[in-house]
Amino acid sequence: MATVGLNGRVSHGERETVSVVGVGIDLVDIARMEAMLARLGDRLLARLLTDRERAYVVAKYSPARHLAARVAAKEATYKALQGLLGSRGIGWREMEVVPDGAGRPAMVLHGLAARLAAEQGPLVVHLSLSHSDRTAGAVAVAERRGAADPGD
Repeated sequence: MATVGLNGRVSHGERETVSVVGVGIDLVDIARMEAMLARLGDRLLARLLTDRERAYVVAKYSPARHLAARVAAKEATYKALQGLLGSRGIGWREMEVVPDGAGRPAMVLHGLAARLAAEQGPLVVHLSLSHSDRTAGAVAVAERRGAADPGD
């Protein structure tokens, strides 16, 4: 059974405490990504995406749609991580959208983002992506997990 302590943290029995560090949401216009992709091409992809993300996006029928979803995911994750000291310096390629074991989108942190998440966590980022014909959107929730406080 999960309980919520006075400090807002959720305790699962006596073993673990979970607290939300931050929530981020972002929407990206797909037509804007199409225009940027037409104008900047590989330079844009190299600036925003990891090699693995780039390979995924360019293999799709509508690369701009998948690029927009990843940009939205990274913006939402960046916003969710703003509760961490030093997070302003996190770069685009330090956040990577990958499929989890079931094919759902998951966020993997690298570089400064991974270091801050380890030092101030441990953190996990939950991610949800969606898109229509015009807009891609993402919601990210950064969650800290740890041992439960005896006073909770």
